[in-house]
Amino acid sequence: METAEIRRRWLEFFEQKDHAVVPSASLLSDDPTLLFTVAGMVPFIPYFTGQQTPPWRRATSVQKCVRTLDIEEVGKTTRHGTFFQMNGNFSFGDYFKSEAIAYAWEFVTGSQQEGCLGFDPDSIWVTVLDGDDEAARIWQQEVGLPPERIQRRGLADNYWHTGVAGPGGPCSEIYVDRGPEHGQEGGPAVDEDRYLEIWNLVFMQEELTEVRSKTDFDVAGELPKKNIDTGMGLERVAYLLQGVDNLYEIDEIYPVIEAAEELSGRRYGAQEGDDVRFRVVADHVRTALMLINDGVTPGNEGRGYVLRRLLRRAVRSMRLLGVTEPALPRLLPVSRDVMAKSYPELVSGWSRISQIAYAEEEAFRRTLSAGTSILDAAVRQARESGRAQLAGDQAFTLHDTYGFPIDLTLEMAAENGLTVDEGGFRRLMAEQRERAKADARAKKSRHGDTSVYRQVADALGRQVEFTGYDEVASEGRVAGLLLDGTVVPTAQAGQEIELVLDRTPFYAEGGGQLPDGGTVRLAGGAVVEVYDVQSPITGLIVHRARVLSGEVGTGEQAHGEVDVARRRSISRAHTATHMVHKAIREALGDTATQAGSENAPGRFRFDFNATQALPPSVMRDVEARVNALLMDDLPVRAEVMSQQQAREAGAMALFGEKYGDQVRVVSVGEWAHELCGGTHARRSGQLGLVKLLGESSIGSGVRRVEALVGTDAYDFLAREHAIVGQLSEVLKARPEELPERIDGILSRLKEAEREIAAARQQQVLGAAATLAQQTRDVAGVSLLTHDAGDGVGGDDLRHLVTDLRARLGAERPAVVAVTGAAKGRPVVVVATNETARAAGLKAGSLVKVAAGVLGGGGGGKDDLAQGGGQDPSRTSEALAAVEHAVAETAGGR
Repeated sequence: METAEIRRRWLEFFEQKDHAVVPSASLLSDDPTLLFTVAGMVPFIPYFTGQQTPPWRRATSVQKCVRTLDIEEVGKTTRHGTFFQMNGNFSFGDYFKSEAIAYAWEFVTGSQQEGCLGFDPDSIWVTVLDGDDEAARIWQQEVGLPPERIQRRGLADNYWHTGVAGPGGPCSEIYVDRGPEHGQEGGPAVDEDRYLEIWNLVFMQEELTEVRSKTDFDVAGELPKKNIDTGMGLERVAYLLQGVDNLYEIDEIYPVIEAAEELSGRRYGAQEGDDVRFRVVADHVRTALMLINDGVTPGNEGRGYVLRRLLRRAVRSMRLLGVTEPALPRLLPVSRDVMAKSYPELVSGWSRISQIAYAEEEAFRRTLSAGTSILDAAVRQARESGRAQLAGDQAFTLHDTYGFPIDLTLEMAAENGLTVDEGGFRRLMAEQRERAKADARAKKSRHGDTSVYRQVADALGRQVEFTGYDEVASEGRVAGLLLDGTVVPTAQAGQEIELVLDRTPFYAEGGGQLPDGGTVRLAGGAVVEVYDVQSPITGLIVHRARVLSGEVGTGEQAHGEVDVARRRSISRAHTATHMVHKAIREALGDTATQAGSENAPGRFRFDFNATQALPPSVMRDVEARVNALLMDDLPVRAEVMSQQQAREAGAMALFGEKYGDQVRVVSVGEWAHELCGGTHARRSGQLGLVKLLGESSIGSGVRRVEALVGTDAYDFLAREHAIVGQLSEVLKARPEELPERIDGILSRLKEAEREIAAARQQQVLGAAATLAQQTRDVAGVSLLTHDAGDGVGGDDLRHLVTDLRARLGAERPAVVAVTGAAKGRPVVVVATNETARAAGLKAGSLVKVAAGVLGGGGGGKDDLAQGGGQDPSRTSEALAAVEHAVAETAGGR
């Protein structure tokens, strides 16, 4: 039964019971103490507390919820998730225990043909508060549940309150027995993995005056109106009805895992470490989708920070699965499609949702690439020096220089068995904030204090004359020299200077065009290399340069020569940007306006406004259109005219530019017209070739195209052609056959990997009979330890230890500990039988002992646990440590 169908049945069932169907409230809670709606009853709290009069006597809802307190546990278990849906039915002074229990029993056990869930009545167990004889009587006498399947529990399990003074009351929880393969007999009081809670009925009947803890509070008396608040976990019920093992495998989550498998080439269920990452991805992608839909955007605090963290954990998990390209464009639509059955607004709001998510991924991918390598080096350094902690200044550098968030540093350090000096990090952050405030007050930075440039401009008495539109070399005079931000009369060889000429052919960076470079030769023989050109104030062009030889003096005659190859290459890129802009507007419409650009030698990037990604077909059409116009060899001309004339000519104004009354309009034939102050090719044919490399999101509603021009484009295509030729040679296929041939090879490779994994598992299990004979007695315990060697991962080891435990029987205490290594990382799995656990030998405790020796950690249940570490050479020591722990525990009985 699909999750959306369970949801529909719930609402229809209670609507037929005269409940008002209340739409889900937003995930953004109105409660100032909550970031998100964390439970189905949260929107109804004002009615329960008496702050507001409810508009209905009974109501039902399926509420969207997000809880992130256990975000680090997501993926490590199969029960933790951040987004979930809570089915609830509520009574405000109307019906009470008898009706609430009857409704629950009918919906849970009623036949599916009649619109209910159809659970086997014999599989249902319930708990009631110890002392709530009324609820126990209703379950036994009115419902007919056998008394042995009604268990009484204390306040910690079966009493509900808000945590502050107000209403409270006992609970009755409904559990489904999943069968003996999932755990021990004895009901939920014994094993809450086998007996899974699906529904909690809260009977609000008491007024609490003071609440000190979950189990310590004062009851003033009975509420004047008794209320019902119930919550049924939709995802839990879904995985029980869909016959899967956990919430990650239901129809609304598992498709994302399948998409992640396809992207990564890895298989869910093959390796525990990968399984954790798959689950993190599936959970966080879905939660991010729902949060963005409800209006949350990534940020550095509050809800925005939670969303940013979820998206970044998902992206990083895909990176750890081997996916280096953007993953959200493949995963997020999958989650949208499965969730849209219940939330159709995800489709109508998709443009905004996807833009926000994809921009965040792109930004984080850049951060992750730089920060991960730095963090890895810091981890190695810490290990080599024997430290168990990363220094605060290292965490600060990651944050300050590479944009690496501290929570990610903490998480990744913990994965490597290290802590972080958070105190040192916080101290350095505080110091940085103080420095920033001081800098802002003083404004003494190179670009912040413009008074020195104003001094030079005043001495010049007019604007610097730019001659670079018409020439690449010109004569001028040294109008000013700056050294370390101070005006000086002369500068010597080897010094870095800022040089002002009264006339210059050098283009100052602006309008997206990078600056010129070149050489200035002085009349006195000095030679200056220009590496940057800026315009710090209007009308002043400043050459940042180094004196190669001689002495430069103010007032000297100078000859400026632009690096012609660089200029032409940049100019071609700038002209190509105009042409791509025009072609994109033809394809998408006039809303696709420029939002920024960078024109560099042989390449450019072009940003434009768009609500969605450019389809590959549009990219191909744009590229073809531009290159066809290059063949037409259109003239490129620049004209100065009034703004009115420019508008009448159809010229486009560019993002971020300021224009005077007179503007410069650059035209490519009669096709493209833009206001522009940059330099350009003289004819479109001079561009040679334009190759679009790709398109991506860089922010909400903004896309970026990157491209190569001229010889850079030719060189790129030549390399691509060579690669295709090599592949054709190796695969003995024509170029057009390569995609199909490679797809076939990958399919066969995946199949071979599956066969190898199955054979390896069979080989490991085949040794079980021989290994079982190597058991030895340790303080009355049958202990079996074994090192399976390299190439044996966690899944294989778990199969082996459970097989060996079964072979050792249950008559006497038995402990099995086996180590192995996968991809250079050691793994240890420990299993204990019931007799050993009764003697105090817990698998979870023993595995931590072994993992500690291996330089890592681990955990699990008392009967089966797994751990890992960093040093595969110490597996023998780890097994010896387990033996020692068994001897100590068993010997002390």
